[in-house]
Amino acid sequence: MRIDVQFTDRVGIAQEILATSAQRGYNVTAVEVEPPHVYIEAPQLDDAGLTGLRADLMRVPGVLAVLPVAMLPGAQRRLYLDALLASQTDPVFALDAEGLVVVANRAAAAACGPVQATVIGQPFQNLIGLTHFMTTLTESDYRLPVTEVELGGETYMMETTALQEADARVAGAVITLRAPSRMGEQLSALQNYSTGGFDAMLGHSQEMLQLKQRAARMALVDAPLLVTGETGTGKELLAHACHAASGRSLQPFFALNCAALPENLAESELFGYSPGAFTGALRGGKPGLLELADRGTVFLDEVGEMSAYLQAKLLRFLNDGSFRRVGGDRELKVNVRIISATHRNLDEMVANGDFRQDLLYRLNVLNLHMPALRERPDDILLLAQSILEKACAQARRTPMRLTAAASAALLTNPWVGNVRQLQNVIFRAVTMSERSFIDIGDLELASAASPAEPGFTGEVDTLAQAMADYEKTLLLRLHREFPSTRKLAKRLGSSHSVIAQRLRRYGIGDV
Repeated sequence: MRIDVQFTDRVGIAQEILATSAQRGYNVTAVEVEPPHVYIEAPQLDDAGLTGLRADLMRVPGVLAVLPVAMLPGAQRRLYLDALLASQTDPVFALDAEGLVVVANRAAAAACGPVQATVIGQPFQNLIGLTHFMTTLTESDYRLPVTEVELGGETYMMETTALQEADARVAGAVITLRAPSRMGEQLSALQNYSTGGFDAMLGHSQEMLQLKQRAARMALVDAPLLVTGETGTGKELLAHACHAASGRSLQPFFALNCAALPENLAESELFGYSPGAFTGALRGGKPGLLELADRGTVFLDEVGEMSAYLQAKLLRFLNDGSFRRVGGDRELKVNVRIISATHRNLDEMVANGDFRQDLLYRLNVLNLHMPALRERPDDILLLAQSILEKACAQARRTPMRLTAAASAALLTNPWVGNVRQLQNVIFRAVTMSERSFIDIGDLELASAASPAEPGFTGEVDTLAQAMADYEKTLLLRLHREFPSTRKLAKRLGSSHSVIAQRLRRYGIGDV
């Protein structure tokens, strides 16, 4: 049994309590004194014995109560500490002021490997193979920048935290080792917390429904995927959705825009670099996106802009999953799915010698094409309304609406910049408009119809009627100049099937 003897603190009272307990002949196996408490553990003590012992203890001057407890506070703290350390998936070591391991969690013991029978009492610098580690640690007041180390044949990023006593004297340090893949999971969770699956891809047009169906099947196949489409169509959103629907959905997702960085920076971002690889590099080196995304997905946007050198290095990685960091000589191997995207015609680039044919074969195992916004006009107003709601929320404006004329203008605009251009147009309109609605003049579209142009009736019954009238008037006017369905589709920057469908709807021409 374990008991809590509560008392009024005075000199010698703890000794008197223990002496009284000893007179009963109980074998005391543990004692914890935390004034105004003395905790005693006596395995032979039972309920009957507690009655007599309590009577004896209550006669000690200053004793206030004797209560049974389930666990001694120190044992309870040790239990919780062990549970806390066991829950940490990263290796954690606590060192004393001499650099000896005092506490290590299960992950730390596992990282050391079977050769190390126990890590407790071992010099930490011997475990990581850095003979001057303790000298460097003490000279930096037990605070080191994040440094790359090796333990048990694996690479980790080491973080140090000084342990200080009440008088600010340093008593040791806590060492946390983070594997690049674990860091990647945390970074990916922070960067991609708001991304969704195929539901995040707005669109109910036939083109989008077919794309989602095809993409859902390809997402399940663990092979490289190439996404093509014009700039601004949402290729990265499609890549996110494919990752979310794949077997790697719980693992990291990272994106690299190959057109946004020069060759040397793109290489270090993708493959990482070793300590001292170049001037300005972090002293401990840095893992690249491939290491951080181990077991996950890396999205290479605008892969057609990749230099010949990086193409060769990426090809080698796609062949066997191995690579070397910049300035490194050690082979690293990871399991990463590559999803790439481009707005360029890679076949033409291959023919011109600007892109490696063997790399294209590796990247283009599976492929998806993201349709341009003008090729799916049924989605324009749905996207516009969603963007309008977000723009109002960000600008802290009350919800705004699109007028019939503005909606009609959105439908007939060619949208060369696709969804990204649509976002810019609506965000600009929300920012500049002083009214509770967005009218045609607020959109600042070069192709927007004015009240004097055909298709604007001034008064309409419904939004659908206004859009239909505008669309019919536009098609009637242009069909005289472009009587061929294919020529008219080319003039409007749309597909032949979409224009043919519209002409049949309004009874225009012979289609």
